[in-house]
Amino acid sequence: MLRYTLMRLGVFAGCLVVVWGLVYSGVVPRGLGSSNGMWMVLLSMVISAPISFVVLRKERDRASERIVQRVDRAKANLDANRNQEDLADDTARAQGAS
Repeated sequence: MLRYTLMRLGVFAGCLVVVWGLVYSGVVPRGLGSSNGMWMVLLSMVISAPISFVVLRKERDRASERIVQRVDRAKANLDANRNQEDLADDTARAQGAS
């Protein structure tokens, strides 16, 4: 998951550099007043989102598989604990009834 996040930040940083170059070369208009920095960040976010969606698809799938494995393992541990508690409760009730 960390790898995917770092790759996503890398795509954003690359887009920010490109947008910065386009704004200061005059290809893309500057923001109003002192909003130029915010304009570049927002434009970079809008551009980097679809790029990340397409380019990082395999890495995102790998990260989601790891998350699913962790969730399944946690569910299995909870079921095992629940079964142990049920067994202990059944044993205690059986001994109390004797």
